[in-house]
Amino acid sequence: MRTWRKLQRLTQSELADRAGIDQRTLRNLEAGRGTMSFEAALRVLNGLGVLDTAIDVLDPYNSEVGRLRADERLPERVRHA
Repeated sequence: MRTWRKLQRLTQSELADRAGIDQRTLRNLEAGRGTMSFEAALRVLNGLGVLDTAIDVLDPYNSEVGRLRADERLPERVRHA
């Protein structure tokens, strides 16, 4: 997120305002510190204009394995023998 922010020439303050979060939360998120909500991360991605790209990356069916198994029925539980 830090790299996206810098590529767009945004300050932490500007991005925090866009995302509707506290600047300290953004600073911690960029540094990988603390526990912040998934919502905060999504807000930052939206503020950067890359939310759609991130959602595509997180979709398991956009992966090679996901595409290969797309027609399979997923098990209710995964158990190891």
